[in-house]
Amino acid sequence: MTTKKMAIIATKGTLDMAYPPFILASTAAALGYEVQIFFTFYGLQLLRKDLSDVMISPLANPAMPMPIPMPVMVQMLPGMESMATMMMKNKLKKHGVASLEELREMCLEMDVKFIACQMTVDLFEFDKKEFIEPVEYGGASMFFGFAGETDICLFV
Repeated sequence: MTTKKMAIIATKGTLDMAYPPFILASTAAALGYEVQIFFTFYGLQLLRKDLSDVMISPLANPAMPMPIPMPVMVQMLPGMESMATMMMKNKLKKHGVASLEELREMCLEMDVKFIACQMTVDLFEFDKKEFIEPVEYGGASMFFGFAGETDICLFV
C-alpha cells in the first residue's frame, strides 16, 4: 500500500490566508498523507518565528463579514487593519480555533515538510535567521519533484 501525498503552495501572508494551508496540511497528515507546503512570495511570512504581526485587511476583501456594512472609505482609515485583525483573532479564539502558531507547530509535529522558495528568499532579501526550524530551502523544480507524484495539489 502506498502512502497518499498532498502538496500545498502557500502564497499569501495575511491572517485569513494563513489558516487554510496549515489546516489542510495538518488534517491530511492526521489522515496519513505525506504532506509538503511550498511557501513562496508573501507566504514566506508564515515561516517567520514571530507571527504576531500577521494581519487581515478589510480593504479589497468584500467577502469578509463585518458586524455592520462598511463603505470602502471607512475600510481605508488608519487603524482599520488592526481592528479587523483583533476582531478576527477574537472570533477564532471564541470558537476554539487553534492559533497560527499552534497549527504550524502541529504540522511540524506531524512531519509536514515546509519548503521555503529560495528564489523568493533571495528576491526579498530575507534573513533565514528570522524563519523557524526545520525549513528546507529549494526552488520550484524541487517542489515539482514531490508535487508531480501527489494525489492532491492545492494552490492557496
